[in-house]
Amino acid sequence: MHGVVGNPAGTHRAARLARRAIEEARDEIAALTAAKPGNVVFTAGGTESCTLAIAGVVRTHRRQHERSRIVISPIEHHAVLDAAAMVARQLDNVDVTTLRVDGDGVLDLSSLHEALEQPNVAVVSVMMANNETGVVQPVDAAAAMAQAAGVVSHSDVVAAAPWMDLSVVGASVDMISLCAHKLGGPVNAGALVLRRDITMDALAPGGGQEKGRRGGTVDVAAAVGLATALRLAAQDREATVRRVTALRDTLIAGVSDLGDVAVTGSAAVRLPGTVHLTFPGIASDELLFVLDEAGVCASAAAACSSGAVVASHVLDAMGMDPARARGSLRLSFGAETTSEDIAAVTALLRSAVTHLRADA
Repeated sequence: MHGVVGNPAGTHRAARLARRAIEEARDEIAALTAAKPGNVVFTAGGTESCTLAIAGVVRTHRRQHERSRIVISPIEHHAVLDAAAMVARQLDNVDVTTLRVDGDGVLDLSSLHEALEQPNVAVVSVMMANNETGVVQPVDAAAAMAQAAGVVSHSDVVAAAPWMDLSVVGASVDMISLCAHKLGGPVNAGALVLRRDITMDALAPGGGQEKGRRGGTVDVAAAVGLATALRLAAQDREATVRRVTALRDTLIAGVSDLGDVAVTGSAAVRLPGTVHLTFPGIASDELLFVLDEAGVCASAAAACSSGAVVASHVLDAMGMDPARARGSLRLSFGAETTSEDIAAVTALLRSAVTHLRADA
């Protein structure tokens, strides 16, 4: 972000230096995600990556088939849900099939089997881990089922990337979408990584950059920032996962006696960096207000749904009682989270819940 940065598509010295930085970043991301360098497509973030994956594949499929079907889980980020809905609106004879999850928010693989028995399935998209609850999904099994049916598979790995080895977990998924800011990198930096050569339409054709998959001059700083963040996360992952998992469990233990508090997805495998709690009898917006006044940054649903607190489609898909869902709280942890942070948040949360219940 400093000094002279050339257009990577140019021929002069500054352009060559920029192109070298881009290709080194591409090589690094490919090595960390079990892909070929030429199949790393730089984007402006996770949302664009998911949209390109869904819309790009379906548009190609639709030209070759009378009908096209998109299969998604009901707990996907809106980057996937809205991309699927957009394509279905824009193109004739495109349908969306929504799968089922159990009470912990884990994908019901039998519903995927049923969906894949339908004709003309173009793409299956199942996130690696849910961004609200942290519940890990059986993406390897889902990808194997899609592959057996001759269907392209996609996974939103944005929430999982800081915590899971993307070269191993979900390595059989055809396409993954990731972004840098969840890894501590720059905002508006992402990539769509293709594990095999996939024919797909560009949504922004531009000048044929990224092998014609995404036009426009590549943001050099964003690409380098994404690669660096992914590399640093991978270097420290094992120790960070152990430490943050312990911090998460300490916080849960510290509030477990607050009368009917529940950990969402408690019976499922969950990410170290996310804990989703429900407090019956307390409204999320009231709890968030008290915590915010005390300097605690938390949320009730996905951060990009900010504004008025609305019901979570994830909790609804899990079949959670609306009265319980109304008192939901999501707390996120990172590599920089300390035991002092956990102690402070635990004390503030206990105080907030006690006072709000007393005032109810």
